[in-house]
Amino acid sequence: MSEHRRRSANPGGGEQPPGGATGGRPYAYGSPPDGAPSYDTPGRPAPSRAGGPRGPQGTRETAQQPRMTRAEMRKGQKGGRKAADASGGAGGPGGGKGGRGPGGKPPGKKRFIDYPRWGKTGVRRWLPSWRQWLTVFLIFFGGGVAAVGTAYAMTNVPQLKDMVHDQNNIYYWADGSEMTRSGTTNRQIVPLSDINKSTQDAVIAAENETFRTDSGIDPKGIARAVYNMASGQATQGGSTITQQYVKNAYLSQDQTLSRKLKEFFITLKINQKLTKDEILDGYLNTSYFGRGANGIQAAAKAYYNVDAKDLNPCQSAMLAGLLKGASYYDPSLSAANHERMVGRYNYVLDRMVITKALTPEDRAKCNTFPDPGKQQTSNTMNGQVGYLVDTVNKFMVSKDPTITEAALAKGGYRIYTTFQKDKVDALSKAVDAVMAENIDPAKRPDTDSHVQVGAASVVPGDGAIVAMYGGPGFDKGQYANNADALGVPVGSTFKPYVLATAMQQGVLTQTGPDGKPMRLNEDSRYNADDLSTIRKPDGSLVMDHGKPFKQKNDEDGPQGFITLRQAMIQSFNVPYVQLGEDVGGDNIKKMAVQMGLKDDSMPNPGDASFAIGTSTPSAIRMASGYSVFAARGKQTDPYSVTKVEYGGKPLPAFTKPQVKQVLDQAVADNITSVLQDVVQSGTGTKAKAVGRPIAGKTGTTDKGTSAWFDGYTPQLTTAVSMFREDAANPKLLSLIGTGGKSSFYGGDLPTEIFSKYMKDALANVPVADFPAPEPVNTEVDASGAPSTASPSPSASPTDSPTAAAPVTIAPPTPDAPITAAPTTHQPPTGGGVPPTCLPGLDCGSTTAPPPVTKSPGGGGGNTCLPVVGCPSTSDSATPSPTRTRPGGGGGTPTGGNTGPATPTGGATAAPTN
Repeated sequence: MSEHRRRSANPGGGEQPPGGATGGRPYAYGSPPDGAPSYDTPGRPAPSRAGGPRGPQGTRETAQQPRMTRAEMRKGQKGGRKAADASGGAGGPGGGKGGRGPGGKPPGKKRFIDYPRWGKTGVRRWLPSWRQWLTVFLIFFGGGVAAVGTAYAMTNVPQLKDMVHDQNNIYYWADGSEMTRSGTTNRQIVPLSDINKSTQDAVIAAENETFRTDSGIDPKGIARAVYNMASGQATQGGSTITQQYVKNAYLSQDQTLSRKLKEFFITLKINQKLTKDEILDGYLNTSYFGRGANGIQAAAKAYYNVDAKDLNPCQSAMLAGLLKGASYYDPSLSAANHERMVGRYNYVLDRMVITKALTPEDRAKCNTFPDPGKQQTSNTMNGQVGYLVDTVNKFMVSKDPTITEAALAKGGYRIYTTFQKDKVDALSKAVDAVMAENIDPAKRPDTDSHVQVGAASVVPGDGAIVAMYGGPGFDKGQYANNADALGVPVGSTFKPYVLATAMQQGVLTQTGPDGKPMRLNEDSRYNADDLSTIRKPDGSLVMDHGKPFKQKNDEDGPQGFITLRQAMIQSFNVPYVQLGEDVGGDNIKKMAVQMGLKDDSMPNPGDASFAIGTSTPSAIRMASGYSVFAARGKQTDPYSVTKVEYGGKPLPAFTKPQVKQVLDQAVADNITSVLQDVVQSGTGTKAKAVGRPIAGKTGTTDKGTSAWFDGYTPQLTTAVSMFREDAANPKLLSLIGTGGKSSFYGGDLPTEIFSKYMKDALANVPVADFPAPEPVNTEVDASGAPSTASPSPSASPTDSPTAAAPVTIAPPTPDAPITAAPTTHQPPTGGGVPPTCLPGLDCGSTTAPPPVTKSPGGGGGNTCLPVVGCPSTSDSATPSPTRTRPGGGGGTPTGGNTGPATPTGGATAAPTN
């Protein structure tokens, strides 16, 4: 036991005489072992507690020798170490262990940086002390301050006139020849005194209301931008006017950390060196307002044809709103832009009231939005060139975050596009020819005014946009690009996406052996009777304002159960609306997105009419979607730029898009076969004028508000849309009567434009046929279809039962089970006794039957209510006209309801052919 751990030899509390058995001091736990040192060694006083009485030799005059304290033990240890160091070890020079090192080696001189820490063991040896932590912090903090100070001192603020060097952007055709140049930048620098005070106040209220009092820096904004860059997220610009001014005037648009640091230091110096008025002056003269206008003076001229000093508060608020993004808010570009700009305009005015730059009374004077005048363009953007450049600019901004509208306004880019001049000219020539032959606003002002066309052409399997028609031209006052604009419903040209989803993913009403939705083929049969009710996959009726929803075809009367191929050829709506319910609107939308359509162009997939074209994608996106069929299931995103150079170096963002297989090859080929039949014997026969194999689909919306034709060869896909819209009153007008036609369909003028263009565009391209389709999937008929040799009934009931041909009534087929909906009796499948229908829900249309109607075919009658009705029949032995089903799959049943339909509610004339 150590000499510091001895206790009294009498722990029980007995009295111990001084001197004890050891001759000087009581020893804890009896006599010390031989050789153990003792406190009663001559010349070394025994430790004592403060205040305790001591004997002649330093021992306590107590009954018990108390335990030593830690302080007393440490004193003893230090004394022992000193003695050991002086003698070279515990046993004299060279003996035992002394100091720190092994073998009794002394530790030597104390290190300047005591790390690993001396005298510590284990983890503590490697943990820095608080002094070391503090030292490191002070070193780094001081170094950082010194670095920032040095960088700040070395940052020079260049002269504005030396930094604003605007250059042209040069655009090239696909063959490398020059298309156009962006022209000289429209910039007119004026002093702040020549800028209306209301304009200054509007810009401050909209962009940075604390501008007059802040330091020019938004630390949160900079931290957010740095974090986004480091984490690969979308970058954000400086949020203060001073920062935006620095970025516009002194820096490139690169979103890099070094540029952000430069922006930070220049902003600090600018804020110290310049007054707030000087900063605001520079900002207003370097900002981009759209229409090619850099600076407020150029913007005032471009939008209102006045000088900046003459702008009124209403005009000022509109121009201030453009700073958030001119192409997104310029009200003259599109109806959507106009709506957004009105909201932004009101926001700026309200902020001006809050900042007391405008009184509520003056605010009330601006309740009417100040629409700007028509844009004046240079002759370098005439015709289709302006739309091509507009499309290219939008594509570059979406692909590369360093390319902004302000960066494009500064110029210096060399842009190589996918557009082929001969095809652009051919498309424009085709539109002009058809319009000149058919449209006469002077003769028919009520129907032929404001007729517009949008078209685009895409290479299947590649995605390159080779031609576009956006309108008559910027020089004709048409600034909205019809080829790249949303808002025009596509009608029945959407049906191929529905069929593709059903063939690729299956219907929710029937499961296959693998437990997944059963994938059908184009020979599956669905009811096509006009004004049929539609059911959900669970069998319940689709309701419309509390009444059963009834879908209308473009043709009246019964059609019976027909194949999906025949329904596509004749463009019947009822089969595809029911198929859309069976597949699921969300699944259709997901498939359409995979094929190239934009998510935001397809609202409300839960609506029953979604399957027949309530969506409003652009002509570019529709051409891209149809190119998947032409490319045998391969999808490639549309693109308009192959290469962009800046400063002589190519930018890395403009690589060719990847090719993705989104449809099975057999599925795509079979849909192409169906769409070939549409051209050969259906609603798109005018496309046969191209003189080579063509597949395509027509589309016309309710009340004729738009008409489409989308078609393709193996080498080229083209979509053409036609609509009427007055730019001064942006809403779709009816095409009925346009061109002197009592009715207007996609198979009319849009198909003529398609045919003229494709014949010219492919004149020097070898004729190529589509591959023969392989059989795919199985026939999955809707419930209620007459039995076939190999029936595959669906669990989804349809609701306008069609009787079999009245001449011969066959008994039910034993191997054709009928799956009934939970709330209704199903119609017969192949003959037998018709069941009782539920009045008002699932009886077919009738022609005012008597109170009690007996079903033909024997086996009893079914009682139905008048007006509501039951499946109608005919005593005539003459069967209804039949429709031929190309492609096999069994004969198409005939017969069905006769007479006019009397809907019980919700009859909807939705998009048709």
